[in-house]
Amino acid sequence: MNRECYGKLIFELSRKGRGGYRLPSNGCTPSVDELPEVLLRRTAPELPEVDEPTVVRHYNNMSTNNFGVDTGFYPLGSCTMKYNPKINEEMAADETIASLHPYQPSATVQGVLELYYTLQQTLSEIGGMSEFTLNTYAGAHGELTGLMVIRAYHAGRGDDRRVKVIVPDSAHGTNPASAAVAGLKVVEVKSREDGTVDVEDLRPLLDDTVAAVMMTNPNTLGIFERNIPEIASLVHEAGALLYYDGANLNPLVGVARPGDMGFDVMHINLHKTFSTPHGGGGPGAGPVGVRKGLEHLLPNPRVVKKDDGTFDISYSDCSLGQVTGTLGNFAVAVRALSYILSLGCDGLDMVGRLATLNANYVKESLRDAYLLPVDGVCKHEFVFDGLIDKSGGVTTLNVAKRLLDHGYHAPTIYFPLLFHESLMIEPTETESKETLDDFIRVMHDIAREAAESPDVVKSAPHNTPVGHPDDTNAALHPVVTYKELIDNVQQ
Repeated sequence: MNRECYGKLIFELSRKGRGGYRLPSNGCTPSVDELPEVLLRRTAPELPEVDEPTVVRHYNNMSTNNFGVDTGFYPLGSCTMKYNPKINEEMAADETIASLHPYQPSATVQGVLELYYTLQQTLSEIGGMSEFTLNTYAGAHGELTGLMVIRAYHAGRGDDRRVKVIVPDSAHGTNPASAAVAGLKVVEVKSREDGTVDVEDLRPLLDDTVAAVMMTNPNTLGIFERNIPEIASLVHEAGALLYYDGANLNPLVGVARPGDMGFDVMHINLHKTFSTPHGGGGPGAGPVGVRKGLEHLLPNPRVVKKDDGTFDISYSDCSLGQVTGTLGNFAVAVRALSYILSLGCDGLDMVGRLATLNANYVKESLRDAYLLPVDGVCKHEFVFDGLIDKSGGVTTLNVAKRLLDHGYHAPTIYFPLLFHESLMIEPTETESKETLDDFIRVMHDIAREAAESPDVVKSAPHNTPVGHPDDTNAALHPVVTYKELIDNVQQ
């Protein structure tokens, strides 16, 4: 590790007796004699002793080492980090919104309930569904809730034989995980060479034990499932329901609706498609929508509009129950509605189109240097199978690390699992042609380096605070205390 580049830990900046701020006495501090013996420390906590300028400079310097969509191109796109307009953050942080309590009486939060109701109606229109719930906290939570709706649907018909969920071999990992948590058995359906679901492999799997088929459209290769009408027909003929994984909804916004394709249940990742930064793992929201006839199964509570035009929180005995204690992550819903209303119909109509245009532009510009396993028009994302010229032994991981030297975050690597050296690129609709052209140039430069000077790429990154770590050793022997880290550095 380059200590000069990385900087020192806050503990290393500590000096005995030095301080920068002292809390005033509030007169309420109990004496040691009043505290139970079991709660008392045996030794004082080893906290850093630093002055205020040192603290401010340290954390400001540390912050410059972070990479985010506000500092550079982040080609993981709507999967992880697409640009989110700041007006949406301002709306969520507004004091009249941020200071509300989730259990306030309905009469005191009519504006909030109207916001919820409006977003429910808006998402229903965008997704082609009858009704949505905003209660779920994340995409995977939405998947689980959607599958619970499906189980409740079959149980309500007295059909207890349906215990299987069919998922494509290219599915997001949350699909089989959610099915398993829901108590369902996972059955895999294969993909064809063009990356789409093999309908002929699906046919014999559909019987009276199948509860649902889970699909993403476009799929994880960025390919639109052109046979979706036939698949929907087959699934419904077998008595099962079709579930839409909304992780890849971004390219369809303003272009097509899952409900019109025959999907019965879906979730939407508000934090992906509709504006909440979540690259660090949160916050999130995974609203679940259902077609007509399934609304009564959505979880409690629900926001409803009464005949007099006011709004209320409703509970139903027909519901599958509660999946959260409240109405979900309200601030995420605020951001989403702000995003949708800011764009308006005309703006939303361009989201999917521009995401698709940008992805195809990058794909076609790089296909001379990177192996394209599935040809044809993609949607919002596409997948390379590493470099075309692999003679230098440069891997997808090496390419991703070298991108960091050029100021770009690495795209998704080694997913989907269909290809050994998967490199998934998703530029989104917000990036300019100039940004994409520069990224294309850098990717070509790395490809040339891989052929002419492969060791340069293999040893990357060279210009980051942390260089090329031993991934295996880091996983097997993690350093979790600052003292151990200092000892390792000194050695």
